[in-house]
Amino acid sequence: MADGYARLSGKPQCVIVHVDVGTQGLGAAVHNASCGRAPVLIFAGLSPYTCDGEYRGSRTEYIHWIQDVPDQKQILSQYCRYSAEIKGGRNVKQMVGRALQLATSAPAGPAYLVGPREVMEEDIEPYELEQAYWGPLGNVALPEETVQEIAEALVGAKEPLLITGYCGRNHEAVGHLVKLAETVKGLRVLDTGGSDMCFPQDHRASLGLRYGIHERISTADVIIVADCDVPWIPTQCKPATGTRIFHIDSDPLKQQMPVFYIPAEARYKVTTSTAFRQLHTYISSSPVLSQTFSEPTYQSRWDALEKEHADRVSTIGSLAQPSQDGTTFNVSYLISRLKHYIPSDTIFAIEAATLTAFVADQLLPSMPGTWFNCGGGGLGWSGGAALGIKLAVGEKRFVCAIVGDGTFLFSVPGSVYWISQRYNLPVLTIVLNNQGWNAPKRSLLLVHPEGEGSKASNEDLHLSFAPSPDYAGLAKCAAGGNLWAGTAGTVDELEQKMQEAVESVKGGVGAVLDAHLDGPQGKYGGGKSVTVG
Repeated sequence: MADGYARLSGKPQCVIVHVDVGTQGLGAAVHNASCGRAPVLIFAGLSPYTCDGEYRGSRTEYIHWIQDVPDQKQILSQYCRYSAEIKGGRNVKQMVGRALQLATSAPAGPAYLVGPREVMEEDIEPYELEQAYWGPLGNVALPEETVQEIAEALVGAKEPLLITGYCGRNHEAVGHLVKLAETVKGLRVLDTGGSDMCFPQDHRASLGLRYGIHERISTADVIIVADCDVPWIPTQCKPATGTRIFHIDSDPLKQQMPVFYIPAEARYKVTTSTAFRQLHTYISSSPVLSQTFSEPTYQSRWDALEKEHADRVSTIGSLAQPSQDGTTFNVSYLISRLKHYIPSDTIFAIEAATLTAFVADQLLPSMPGTWFNCGGGGLGWSGGAALGIKLAVGEKRFVCAIVGDGTFLFSVPGSVYWISQRYNLPVLTIVLNNQGWNAPKRSLLLVHPEGEGSKASNEDLHLSFAPSPDYAGLAKCAAGGNLWAGTAGTVDELEQKMQEAVESVKGGVGAVLDAHLDGPQGKYGGGKSVTVG
């Protein structure tokens, strides 16, 4: 919840857990917050360090010995922007201030503080801290000579491409990126879906969302990588030899990744919204560069983008069809019908795993702050994140989580839907039920496409969830019955149940729709686009 709230609001949130075991319980959530740039302050106690009553707070229970570990900070420190122990009460505010300063400075992420009970029990004189002195780092701009170099490279490129993944967390960056795309006619933008909607997918320059694989990566002659962790996967797709690559990022060295490199001729630690503004302003104000775009060649490129985008949207629409006999539905049809019923400013928490690209294609997210993807690899993020987002926006906005059946199970639905009911946080959850945990099979096929495993069924590989649990029923039980729960396996059921679920959430009661893909029993909805994209 803290992660979702922080991503939506931009305000750091605090989580308090119990010593080492509570810290370990955070597990994948801290990984997700780190990869997803969520500013979260985590505090955990330490077992008391005295045994004989030397200080107030000394050990009083059996468990104080069992939970005393050599270095509790090490459990989380590699995922955190900062980790430290509070060793005395008189500078506790400074320690919290420093933790928040690092957690909120780009790239934002978790910070972890620990403190033993003796310190927490310490008597101190009240004191104040000037909060203005503890804010995050300010924006960082590109050097002037670099602005000129990148601008001239973009203008002179035959097929420029910008790849991004996180810049949309700052909503101003989206507007400046749109301005840059409309200034450099012919520039295409690929969103790798790190965690935010970075570029409107209804714009002619958009290539949509793909995970580091797109044919335009191989044909581009100039590439700008902007706030992106995985611009491409070299074993599947990479730039051509001779492509000019510039990397602008809040963390261009990816300091928490032991292995990361791209063949960029230059890389800059900057604020991307500032860099985008610098680039489009420089180009527009340069008589030589701006005059270049009046040439017929550039207008032809601009017109070609419009046709290319229209063709892509048409192809996406053609996928949103029921089965040939008109009875069952695939994920594309499901999401197209969902989009028909929900408000246009709905906020999405997406954890659709191998089906994410299909979901993005149908939704075509175009408003900053309306699409949040996990960003990490810890399944189960969406349940709590959707509630955190709902808590941040209140009654005024509709919140929808779109999840795989596996991610639904990982989200601890017993807790998620009890909290939803307890704190009146109604959200709509769509479970994409294909009766299988298909990400491992995707990984297998990428390495051994013709191997023995490629010929095995999900049951043989122990990836099948058949017989399918009653996901909606589980959620309703957790909510004490105060939740709309339904299952749809046919087109007719989907139309009825979808409308009922949406109306329930609008009326203040959460809803879970278990959508069985490709028939009432569900099945793996794979295909090449899922395997590679």
